[in-house]
Amino acid sequence: MDGDKRRAAILELLKENGQAISGTGLAEKLGVSRQIIVQDIALLRAVNKNILSTNKGYILFQETGQKNKIKRSFKIKHEEEDILEELYLVVDLGGRFVDVVVEHPIYGQITVDLIIHNRKDAEKFVEQVKANRTKPLHELTDGVHYHTIEADSIEILDEIERELMQKGFLII
Repeated sequence: MDGDKRRAAILELLKENGQAISGTGLAEKLGVSRQIIVQDIALLRAVNKNILSTNKGYILFQETGQKNKIKRSFKIKHEEEDILEELYLVVDLGGRFVDVVVEHPIYGQITVDLIIHNRKDAEKFVEQVKANRTKPLHELTDGVHYHTIEADSIEILDEIERELMQKGFLII
């Protein structure tokens, strides 16, 4: 299979699945190495295909049905042991994590797509951090990071902001 057909197949798999697929999973389905998949994803992104890399794998982000979603960025600071509390707070109030961003003094802005919509997603994220013995991105910036949160209304985002402030997580 040539590169163009393989990239078309990647897009089709991501559309059909509707959920994240790991690079290894795509590689196995298409009979190529994971590195080839990584290169193909980069090429697809270069031609404006909205493919997100998440902790669960690749997902095709489609705008349909997302028009009524409202987003707000929050500047946050907390310790590593507070991650699950922060995640639960937001999803329990009806928010969804889009990404995490840190401003590194050497590397500049680093953004990672999260796609955390519920407690199960939050728990899986924290489990993966522990299982892989990695440190969360905010460790690079002494706990300071930004989250883009989306919700169905401004009122939900306002409530999330109040609760983050009350917990001492929000930086103004």
